[in-house]
This record gives sequence, C-alpha cells and structure tokens, in this order.
Amino acid sequence: MRGKRTDLSGADCAIARAMHVVGDWWSLLIVRDAFVGLQRFGEFQRSLGLAKNVLSTRLKKLVGEGILKMETDEGASRARYVLTPRGERLYLIMIALWQWGEDFCFKPGELRLAMVDDQNKVPLPKLQALAVDGRPVGPHDFTVAKKSEAKRTKAKTAGKDAASHRA
Repeated sequence: MRGKRTDLSGADCAIARAMHVVGDWWSLLIVRDAFVGLQRFGEFQRSLGLAKNVLSTRLKKLVGEGILKMETDEGASRARYVLTPRGERLYLIMIALWQWGEDFCFKPGELRLAMVDDQNKVPLPKLQALAVDGRPVGPHDFTVAKKSEAKRTKAKTAGKDAASHRA
C-alpha cells in the first residue's frame, strides 16, 4: 500500500518547504536536464524514460512553482520549458547532490562523467559552507534557531571594503 503524501507547504522549516516544491526525484532530474539544455517535452521523456502522464504532472508542478516557465516560439506549436531565475537558483543543490553522489554512490573508477567549469573544463571544487567570519562550517557546526534569536551581522559591501583599504 502506498503512503499518503504529507503537504509540507505550510511547514515551519525551509528544507520541508523546498522538498514540497522539488522533493521527488523526477522533478530534480527534470531540473538537471533543464540545466544541460533540454527544453522540449519529448527531450525530457527520452532522457528520463518517464511515462507521459508522470512527466506532464511534474512539468506542470515545476511551472506552477515557478521553477520552469513555458515558452512557445513564434510559429511553433510545441512549448519549451525553460528554467526561471528561481529555478536557476537550484544550481547549488544540483552541484551538491552531484558531489555527494560522486563521493558515496560510485565504486572507484566507475563514474565516467565530471561536473566541470564551462570556461576552463576543470572539475568544480568541492562545495564548502562558510560562516560569516570565513571559517568552514562542518556537519556539527550549525543548528536551526529562531530568526528573532539569531545574531545580526552587518554585511560589508565590496565598495566599503575597498575604500577602507585605500586609506
């Protein structure tokens, strides 16, 4: 028997709400394919081997959530699905998932692909979270706190930093 899906759209947790938007694997794989340039329904279907009804449902949800937008070229009858700025912000999630998958889902030498910088074609360095003071934040170095209880820091702008070093 299949479990009933819980609506996370009202959860008081940013991870839960994000999972509500893009939490199933098909949606993330569609976003992955959109990042590499796939845009048409048939392209997604060929890449993923997904049933048309399932793909249609996921695409509609991603459009409804503002991750993708539908565009129709003049004179064309078929729509293109293009990442929105909101969808493009998922790039860090895609890189983090790729890097985690590289580390834990392949045997040594099994992975034949690399995620590379478009400009110089070298593999991307490992993502690393940094604290406001620049030190690395590891898996035991963070927690969730009420925003009202979190300390506020003043962000320095590039212009102010440059000016303070000129004097």
